[in-house]
Amino acid sequence: MSDSVGSGNGEFPEGIAIVGMSGRFPGARNLDEFWRNLRDGVESVSFFSDEQLKAAGLDPAVRRDPAYVGAGGVLEDIDLFDASFFGFNPREAEAMDPQQRLFLECAWETLENAGYDPAKYPGSIGVYAGTGFSTYFFNVYQNAELVKLLGGHQIMIGNDKDHLTTHVSYKFNLRGPSMTVQTACSTSLVAVCVACRSLLDYQCDMALAGGSSVAVPQGRGYSYHEGGIASPDGHCRPFDAAARGTVAGNGVG
Repeated sequence: MSDSVGSGNGEFPEGIAIVGMSGRFPGARNLDEFWRNLRDGVESVSFFSDEQLKAAGLDPAVRRDPAYVGAGGVLEDIDLFDASFFGFNPREAEAMDPQQRLFLECAWETLENAGYDPAKYPGSIGVYAGTGFSTYFFNVYQNAELVKLLGGHQIMIGNDKDHLTTHVSYKFNLRGPSMTVQTACSTSLVAVCVACRSLLDYQCDMALAGGSSVAVPQGRGYSYHEGGIASPDGHCRPFDAAARGTVAGNGVG
């Protein structure tokens, strides 16, 4: 979260101040744990056992493929959500993509970390963020009873990427711009850039910016392809001469 910083005469902003942050990452439930992992050189990629892969529903034939790599960044507790706190009934929460649930939680935590109550803040707060492709949607739509109970429209709102930011704005009664940003891997960075420009252009007084990416089910690994972006051994070695690719993960910030 950031807001504009005045020049002292109350007229023109000179820059952007980051006043609050929140995040969930593989091996880190918050930013303090994330920083500690970075400082200590902790590798947060998980390597999955045959039992874990079987439980995740992975085809045994895929597991036996020499190109298969049983590794990935796993986010803990994606099934947990305080539905009543955000005004959802249990069924609505069940049908909502974890990407949206976790983003709602992190957005609230960021406001708390910044020390601002959106109900009392006199200015406008904008929201700029994006989300990954909703793999959870397919699981929900296979539950015919749930689809009949909630209806397609409610399920769409809880899973489609276009409703990520407007859900936050609606639930927190924010009055600034609410914009979904989608630029693939650069989504979160572009969202921050757009938020900063919005502050400097006086479109809002404070901005929440970030992203959410959680693929389900977790713990399935991936297939390595020569010349692709994925690592052949499940290890990610940034800025290293031995670097050979990246490893997919989940996270919210």
